[in-house]
Formats: sequence, structure tokens, C-alpha cells
Amino acid sequence: MKSTKSFLKTVVHFKAVFLDSYGVLKNYKGLIDGVQNTIDFLRSKKIAIRILTNDASRSQEQQAESFTKIGLRGIEVHEIITSGMMAKQFLQQKITHGKIAYLGTQNSAEYILQSGLEHIPVADIDFDDLTSIAAFVFLDDEGFDWNTDITKTVNLLRHKNIPVIVANSDKFYPVSKNDVAIATGGIAKLVESMLHKKFIHFGKPVSQMFMFAFDEINKLTSFNKNEILMVGDTLGTDILGGNKFGVKTALVLSGNTSADDVYMEINASGIIPDYICDSIAI
Repeated sequence: MKSTKSFLKTVVHFKAVFLDSYGVLKNYKGLIDGVQNTIDFLRSKKIAIRILTNDASRSQEQQAESFTKIGLRGIEVHEIITSGMMAKQFLQQKITHGKIAYLGTQNSAEYILQSGLEHIPVADIDFDDLTSIAAFVFLDDEGFDWNTDITKTVNLLRHKNIPVIVANSDKFYPVSKNDVAIATGGIAKLVESMLHKKFIHFGKPVSQMFMFAFDEINKLTSFNKNEILMVGDTLGTDILGGNKFGVKTALVLSGNTSADDVYMEINASGIIPDYICDSIAI
């Protein structure tokens, strides 16, 4: 592990960079200062860019529009890879009949559950007729009644043995400098623990997004894993995922991990980044 104050001096030694979104490019206030200059710098050095985000609530096109709205220019749709994409591919390939029940917003369902099958929110499920339910998906942390629909989810999965997909593995996400909110991965982990079951998780640190990004950039030219840098703000998702996939990793201190706690968290978790940088803007 090398502590460095300069991301820009580090990244020039790589041919491609995988960037997390929240905490790396943006935060609760919007675009992080200096990020646009860094993206322009990467372009000038012909370093390939892919953004790997555990956001399952929006399509690639919607993600690109959200970057534009906060003032980040030059991110192409094909450069954005989401956990929702991976979940969508799985459902299209594996679930060929029946209805897909979900916990989340209708917008998420319309994007991810485009498999030709009917999808139904958990609130609308009739427990007297579960025969048509073929799978269940945890989509996001909004769009349902927390007081009733999580309990209904638990009972559905007690009564019906079906594949359960978690489209976003994040347990929480920042909503201010000091506070977080529970993410869909946290809800799914709670239900897993209650039912003593294992669900199918997508998003970092699972390797699907890394494999997809690696295969895609290798359509352009030849990349080795040691020529790729994964950059993220969270040890348990970004850095662990990059380490497991075999690429170099850089932890930035502009998001979930603070400068005050970074070495304590590394020692406690055993997850060791190759580099530590203040942000990608320096």
C-alpha cells in the first residue's frame, strides 16, 4: 500500500481506469471539485474510462443524463456499467416464465425487468395465488411501504422457494457529510439473515461488473489486468472487488472513507488498497 497525495501522478502508469461514481465523481452536494479536469486529463492521456456503479435504479442513459445535470461533461453512455445491467442480463437469461415480484420503484422495475415477463410490486401480491411468481428482485430502497412490504417480502420468501436477486449490494449510502441511509443491499442482508438463505447479489464487490468492463475494453485493444486501476471510496465494495478481480486499486478519501479513519478501517477489515489518494482531482 502506497499513500500518495497525487492521483494524477499515479494514474498515468495505467492504460485504463475503472471509477466508482458516488464518492469519486460526485457526492451529496453534486460534482466533486476538480473532477472535470481529471476526466479531461485522462482523455488527453488516452486512458480508457469505465464507470462502475452499484446503482440499480437508472439505465445507462439516465446515469449519463444525471452526470450532465451536475456539470460533468464527456461521459459516454457505453462507458457506464451498472449493477442493474448485470441483474437485467441474469433475469433475461434465467427467468423465462411467470411473474417477477420486486421491492422498489416502478422506474427501476421498468428498466431492469424488461425480460418480456410481467413484473409485480410486492404490495400487490395475492398470497392466495403464488403459483405464477417465478422470481423476486430487491431493486432499491424507495417505492414501497417500509412498515408492511418488507414483512410481506419475508413471508413471500418463506412460502415460495424462488430465485432471489439483489440488484444493488450496497448496504448504505451517504446522504450528507456525516449521515447515511439504508440501501437495498442492507434490506436484502436483513432478510437473508432472517430466513437463513443466500440470495444472488450483483454489484461490487462481486466480479460481474469487473468482468464486463474488462471484456468490453479488450474489444478496443489489448489490456492486461496490471494495466487497470480501480478507484473507489469504499473498502468493502470498490477495493475488495478490485482486489478480488486482480487489478490495482486506489482508495480515495472523498466519500465513504475519511482521512481520520482510513488506516483503522484498513486494519479492521484486512482490505488493503494499493494506493490511497485524497481524491481523483489532485
